Amino acid sequence: MSSVGTSGLEAATQSPGLLATVDQHVAGIRDSLSSDVRPLTAVILAAYAEGVRDAAFKHGWRPPAGPINWSKNDWVLNRLLGVCSLARTLS
Repeated sequence: MSSVGTSGLEAATQSPGLLATVDQHVAGIRDSLSSDVRPLTAVILAAYAEGVRDAAFKHGWRPPAGPINWSKNDWVLNRLLGVCSLARTLS
Protein backbone atom coordinates (compact mmCIF):
# COMPACT_ATOMS: atom_id res chain seq x y z
CA MET A 1 0.00 0.00 0.00
CA SER A 2 2.78 2.44 0.84
CA SER A 3 4.68 2.00 -2.43
CA VAL A 4 1.70 2.00 -4.82
CA GLY A 5 -1.59 2.57 -3.05
CA THR A 6 -1.14 5.91 -1.39
CA SER A 7 -0.09 7.88 -4.47
CA GLY A 8 -2.16 5.79 -6.86
CA LEU A 9 -5.44 6.05 -5.01
CA GLU A 10 -4.91 9.80 -4.67
CA ALA A 11 -4.18 10.05 -8.40
CA ALA A 12 -7.32 8.02 -9.17
CA THR A 13 -9.47 10.58 -7.36
CA GLN A 14 -8.13 13.18 -9.79
CA SER A 15 -8.33 11.08 -12.97
CA PRO A 16 -11.60 9.47 -14.11
CA GLY A 17 -9.65 7.37 -16.63
CA LEU A 18 -7.34 5.94 -13.97
CA LEU A 19 -10.30 5.35 -11.66
CA ALA A 20 -12.08 3.38 -14.41
CA THR A 21 -8.92 1.36 -15.04
CA VAL A 22 -8.60 0.57 -11.33
CA ASP A 23 -12.25 -0.48 -11.20
CA GLN A 24 -11.66 -2.86 -14.11
CA HIS A 25 -8.66 -4.35 -12.33
CA VAL A 26 -10.68 -4.73 -9.11
CA ALA A 27 -13.28 -6.70 -11.07
CA GLY A 28 -10.55 -8.85 -12.61
CA ILE A 29 -9.00 -9.55 -9.23
CA ARG A 30 -12.37 -10.51 -7.77
CA ASP A 31 -12.91 -12.88 -10.71
CA SER A 32 -9.46 -14.40 -10.23
CA LEU A 33 -10.12 -15.00 -6.56
CA SER A 34 -13.79 -16.02 -6.89
CA SER A 35 -13.06 -19.75 -6.76
CA ASP A 36 -11.53 -19.36 -3.30
CA VAL A 37 -14.19 -20.25 -0.74
CA ARG A 38 -12.47 -18.23 1.97
CA PRO A 39 -13.56 -14.65 2.54
CA LEU A 40 -11.36 -11.99 1.00
CA THR A 41 -8.71 -10.89 3.50
CA ALA A 42 -5.63 -8.70 3.52
CA VAL A 43 -3.47 -11.84 3.61
CA ILE A 44 -5.10 -13.27 0.48
CA LEU A 45 -4.76 -9.94 -1.32
CA ALA A 46 -1.11 -9.63 -0.26
CA ALA A 47 -0.39 -13.11 -1.60
CA TYR A 48 -2.14 -12.23 -4.86
CA ALA A 49 -0.14 -9.00 -5.19
CA GLU A 50 3.08 -10.86 -4.51
CA GLY A 51 2.21 -13.36 -7.25
CA VAL A 52 1.51 -10.54 -9.73
CA ARG A 53 4.78 -8.85 -8.84
CA ASP A 54 6.81 -12.06 -9.04
CA ALA A 55 5.34 -12.98 -12.43
CA ALA A 56 6.02 -9.46 -13.70
CA PHE A 57 9.64 -9.66 -12.55
CA LYS A 58 10.05 -12.97 -14.39
CA HIS A 59 8.89 -11.23 -17.57
CA GLY A 60 11.33 -8.34 -17.18
CA TRP A 61 9.10 -5.74 -15.54
CA ARG A 62 10.78 -3.41 -13.07
CA PRO A 63 9.09 -0.85 -10.82
CA PRO A 64 9.75 2.82 -11.49
CA ALA A 65 12.85 4.18 -9.78
CA GLY A 66 11.21 7.42 -8.71
CA PRO A 67 7.69 8.68 -8.21
CA ILE A 68 5.10 6.78 -10.23
CA ASN A 69 3.69 8.51 -13.28
CA TRP A 70 0.08 7.35 -13.12
CA SER A 71 -0.68 8.77 -16.57
CA LYS A 72 1.29 5.87 -18.09
CA ASN A 73 -0.77 2.74 -18.59
CA ASP A 74 1.36 0.20 -16.70
CA TRP A 75 -0.70 -2.99 -16.33
CA VAL A 76 1.29 -4.28 -13.35
CA LEU A 77 1.07 -1.03 -11.40
CA ASN A 78 -2.64 -0.73 -12.21
CA ARG A 79 -3.23 -4.31 -11.06
CA LEU A 80 -1.38 -3.67 -7.81
CA LEU A 81 -3.37 -0.48 -7.37
CA GLY A 82 -6.53 -2.57 -7.79
CA VAL A 83 -5.32 -4.79 -4.97
CA CYS A 84 -4.78 -1.70 -2.81
CA SER A 85 -8.24 -0.44 -3.65
CA LEU A 86 -9.76 -3.77 -2.61
CA ALA A 87 -7.68 -3.89 0.58
CA ARG A 88 -8.96 -0.47 1.54
CA THR A 89 -12.53 -1.82 1.51
CA LEU A 90 -11.79 -4.61 4.00
CA SER A 91 -12.88 -4.08 7.57
